[in-house]
Amino acid sequence: MKETHELKKHLKPIHLWAIAVGMVISGQYFGWNYGFEQGGIIGLAIAAVIVTVFYTAFIFSYSELATSIPNAGGPSAYARRALGPFAGFMTGVACLLEFVFAPPAIAVSTGAYINFLIPSVSPVYATVGVFIFFILINLIGVKEAAIIELIATIVALIGLAVYYAAGLPHITTANIINEYSFVNGWTGILAAIPFGIWFYLAIEGGAMAAEEVENPRKDIPKGFISGILTLSTATLLTLLVTAGLGGGKGELADYPLPQALSSVYGEGSVLPTIVAVIGLFGLIASLHGIIMGYSRQTYALAREGYFPRALAKVNKKGVPVWSLLVPGTIAVICAGSATFANALIILSVFGAVVMYCISMVSLFILRRKEPNLERPFKVTYPIVPGIALALGLVCLYSIVRYSVFTTSLSLFGRTVPLTYVISFIFISAILYYVLRGTKQMQSTAQKLDSSVEL
Repeated sequence: MKETHELKKHLKPIHLWAIAVGMVISGQYFGWNYGFEQGGIIGLAIAAVIVTVFYTAFIFSYSELATSIPNAGGPSAYARRALGPFAGFMTGVACLLEFVFAPPAIAVSTGAYINFLIPSVSPVYATVGVFIFFILINLIGVKEAAIIELIATIVALIGLAVYYAAGLPHITTANIINEYSFVNGWTGILAAIPFGIWFYLAIEGGAMAAEEVENPRKDIPKGFISGILTLSTATLLTLLVTAGLGGGKGELADYPLPQALSSVYGEGSVLPTIVAVIGLFGLIASLHGIIMGYSRQTYALAREGYFPRALAKVNKKGVPVWSLLVPGTIAVICAGSATFANALIILSVFGAVVMYCISMVSLFILRRKEPNLERPFKVTYPIVPGIALALGLVCLYSIVRYSVFTTSLSLFGRTVPLTYVISFIFISAILYYVLRGTKQMQSTAQKLDSSVEL
């Protein structure tokens, strides 16, 4: 098997749209509903609006970075060019927090959906089995994987359309305006922000396929902008219908959409079952897409000298095999422990928002440092990236204050605060960077930067 270090250009705007939306679409089917507990219906709705404005400003700004520097490393490449190799590495670590820990959380929910449909199937076995299956699917090649992503994304959107059509006629005002509407007041809004982020988490992952896009100058903005429009519309309707059917109160589940429909149509009825079946496609689309994302981020970090060079090898199909399998093994182990689910969401959201903020700082610095850098897509500067950075910092504060400090996970039978886990990861990363040798990394990164062209 011939191995190289080059990716192949196969992707068109429709594929990029499918990857961007597909990575996120599972966020419509689970996870976000736990924000009801933090902020109530109105609190979560306000948080979702704040997050939607943030992501809209961010994705327009991010499109400038992605078209200027179409690199598989995405945010790590932007930070490295703007702030230097160390910042690039730490941004890559933050990005891997998002892309390695989000898939197990999605896989856990996939197992829950399967168990909802077939109670005799263990959710843990379903979780691990599905995860391993889609890691193997990603070995077939990026073009084929993107086609699968496109199909799964379209089916998942059809499932949302069925949910909206079935639920909208049964919305009642009493389910939206009640004692559950604004629990915890304004503090509840901030506490709900991490779950609002789950509606959009990983949309930026499409940038990691930038080197595999046929015409990145034109295609990346098309894919990203159509993606954010699709997701913002879906977020508004998903929140409205679920809350309007009474999903904002009572017991919370990992399958909120079928649960909400069951409250109207009855347990075991056809419509909730249909939405649950189609919902699996949404979970599969995100799982499949984010697996692709973490493999490209790991590949880029290895190619740049941060990780062992072997992780940057690709097979004749253009797939970075070891960058797919090594992080995948860690993620599968996490997925096998359902007790990690909530902590996994917080870990991935924290990593994502850290990376978002650094990316926006990188944009500002590159505008000053490299004013003549070719920018095929220019965002309205400095207003739009300024909004993205300001709201990103608000989101980061909310996550740290109301989620990281209050969340623990179980490791080897002991409860460990999430702050310890995050501190361990970043301290270990810094030590690794120092021990691996900064000169080698800087030399490799400089050579790579000088060779990147649109």
